[in-house]
Amino acid sequence: MKKRVFSGVQPTGNLHIGNYLGAIKNFVQLQHDYECIFCVVDLHAITVYQDPAELRAKIREILALFMACGIDPKVATLMVQSTVPGHAELGWMLTCVTPVGWLERMTQYKDKSLKQETIGDGLLQYPVLMAADILLYQAAIVPVGDDQAQHLELTRDIAQRFNSLYGDTFVVPETKLPSVGARIMGLDEPDKKMSKSATGANHAVGLLDPPEVARKKIMRATTDSNPAVDFETMGPGVRNLLAIHQAFSGSTDDQMKANFDGLRYGDLKKQVAETVVGSLEPLQKRYAEITADPSYLDRIILEGGERVNPIAQDTVRLTKQRMGLFST
Repeated sequence: MKKRVFSGVQPTGNLHIGNYLGAIKNFVQLQHDYECIFCVVDLHAITVYQDPAELRAKIREILALFMACGIDPKVATLMVQSTVPGHAELGWMLTCVTPVGWLERMTQYKDKSLKQETIGDGLLQYPVLMAADILLYQAAIVPVGDDQAQHLELTRDIAQRFNSLYGDTFVVPETKLPSVGARIMGLDEPDKKMSKSATGANHAVGLLDPPEVARKKIMRATTDSNPAVDFETMGPGVRNLLAIHQAFSGSTDDQMKANFDGLRYGDLKKQVAETVVGSLEPLQKRYAEITADPSYLDRIILEGGERVNPIAQDTVRLTKQRMGLFST
């Protein structure tokens, strides 16, 4: 039996090439080797205010982009979190066994709470809901980035605490990832990982950026004080541009050195831009085809929820029984 993989993405911000090269590209391969559930976690998104119409549109955009990138809804399950009530229900039950101190130690909570005048309780409980997302489906593997590693460790702690209190109930997910994608940094800040939440106009190339926009962003990317590529002394900005080209092109290290060593930065950026634009073109074409029929996306969302809801219901029923709650 294949191990079950769960991964969720918030329907906020714009999916970019860092998301694709660092995660989604691997998801396309994982769907054939594991039982995969890829979830748009819209309940997580509302820990801060979202415009309702924009949120609904973003949910559909994320799903369509996942399919455009190569995730097949007939092979993997594509779903929306809020269509399965078990996420919120299990989230409450896990909240009741999670010490507040564990949550207050979360780095993301500390960072985000400092930037907000009013802190919603959802921000504190965010990692418990994430734990519920994973444990609801008894997922063995959760491919997450470094920024979510602490939350995944908390999920393991919550599962182990529940199992010790009430008996074996949840699969404790592995922390080892099945595969690791390229780590793509911001074009404007190459010392920071490319992020959906970054506000810089030239920070990231979006998967839906028109060719002229993508080219402009790459041509403005931060480099270093050298006039040309030097593999011995290059700074993080140049290294990032080369990493983007290599991840999209599949070039070997030797090919990269032969092609780019000594190349002036203007020519480097032009080559990287053409590689990125050429790689995004078929993806954007598939996206346009998928979104041309709104009823198709509606069907995918409905079918995804129906496919996983029985698993969710079994886990919620078992959790209730273990805790002594009424359960049919």
